[in-house]
Amino acid sequence: MKRLFPLLVVLCIAMFAYAPFLIVNAPYESTMGLVQKIFYFHVPAALTMFLSAFVASIAAAVFLFGRKPGADRIAVSAAELTVLFGLVVLITGPLWARKAWGVWWQWDARLTSTLVMWLVFQSYLLLRRYGGPGSDKLSAAVAVFGGALVPFVYWSVNMWRTVHPTTSVVPTLDASMRGPFYFCLLAFFLLYALLLAARTMLEAHRARLEALYLGLED
Repeated sequence: MKRLFPLLVVLCIAMFAYAPFLIVNAPYESTMGLVQKIFYFHVPAALTMFLSAFVASIAAAVFLFGRKPGADRIAVSAAELTVLFGLVVLITGPLWARKAWGVWWQWDARLTSTLVMWLVFQSYLLLRRYGGPGSDKLSAAVAVFGGALVPFVYWSVNMWRTVHPTTSVVPTLDASMRGPFYFCLLAFFLLYALLLAARTMLEAHRARLEALYLGLED
């Protein structure tokens, strides 16, 4: 993996460099026009956020019930990336909404539940940082709860009447839009995998360093 990592980084950079050319050449959406092209950035970021939340919650559950330190390191790394990609979603969404709906924010089911899920993972990180002894287990439970919110957030647009488009948008994309979208989605997933690997490795080094300090104190 260490030998492959630099090559994957170069590939990821190349994909993000090429993505704007695909997006520019993609056709305009009939009702929203140019502003719809933020879709190729906003939706892949949202799906990456969902993926990261699942990874964090599964790893947290493994740590909670199996007491495996490696799972805890993956959980905290994935939780940070959930917050990161969630921030991208919460910034690009209102930018798109301002042009499409005429307002920056609507308190509808999808937007509100996304914000709540993002705040849950923020709570996880704050609890890990300032919760004191035993906070790793308590925060793991918070991460599991955050992951359980993902299906609710995803299906909320189908369950309630909302201004946000339903989940049928991506499957029904025009063929000329489908290629650029899936290319951008793959670029985001690759970026996420690289960031998760790097952050987990950093967390492992931090744990070893902390163990060395504790050994010196003894």
